[in-house]
Amino acid sequence: MTTQLSPMELEAARMIVDSLNLEAVPEQIDPEKPLYREGLGLDSIDLLELSLVIAKKYGFQIKSDDPDVTNIFSSLRTLAGTIEKRRTK
Repeated sequence: MTTQLSPMELEAARMIVDSLNLEAVPEQIDPEKPLYREGLGLDSIDLLELSLVIAKKYGFQIKSDDPDVTNIFSSLRTLAGTIEKRRTK
């Protein structure tokens, strides 16, 4: 069973798939599964690339020393929520 994604979750899923050239279907990404390692299988370089894309597209930076960085990238849902809260574009 697929979970319905919110519009921001779908936008974030598409950004992840497009920017990292993943073989995943954005609409089928489980918003609760981890993005890092198990789950979607991203590594630290992928997260760095995503941070750069997010900075360009949404106007805010996620730095590696941000105390919330592990939580921000813990799932599609938390990433989408962070983008909604912090975006300036």
